[in-house]
Amino acid sequence: MDGKSVRSCTIPSSAAQNKRITTLEGLGSVAHPHPLQTAFIEEQAAQCGYCMNGMVMGAKALLDKNPHPTISDIKQSLNSYICRCGTHLRIIRAIQRAANASVKA
Repeated sequence: MDGKSVRSCTIPSSAAQNKRITTLEGLGSVAHPHPLQTAFIEEQAAQCGYCMNGMVMGAKALLDKNPHPTISDIKQSLNSYICRCGTHLRIIRAIQRAANASVKA
């Protein structure tokens, strides 16, 4: 919401009025995925999918603010997202891959 990662389950709809909202579906399409979506697929960073929307959108907010995050930056940014599948290392690699892709683009 307005470029910040927020949890839709905790935000009343009235708070979203007149705000710019981007969802996972708004990042890219099947034909033209966002670099983060491509990186998550290439790193096989999703298993059950329960936390993936939040992880990807949180990563998007991080990369918008900090296009060259360190591993520590990534971990700190995603600290509140809990992945029970154990793909944390793949998620970190996916975010690093997306950051590197945006540098090359």
